Amino acid sequence: MIAVEEDIFPLGENDLPNKLSLLKQKINDDDYLFEAIQRIAQVLSNEITGIPGGRKGERTR
Repeated sequence: MIAVEEDIFPLGENDLPNKLSLLKQKINDDDYLFEAIQRIAQVLSNEITGIPGGRKGERTR
């Protein structure tokens, strides 16, 4: 998987199934989905406007 190889998600191969199971549970949570969509929108807005942000370690919540 490309994301694992590029350290976007710093997981070992054995951790990936656990992470996927957790995300499958969260996808049914409306609050989680709302926050995830807000985060994606913020990162995209920052990229479009050229404002630095949206990278690992810069999340304020």
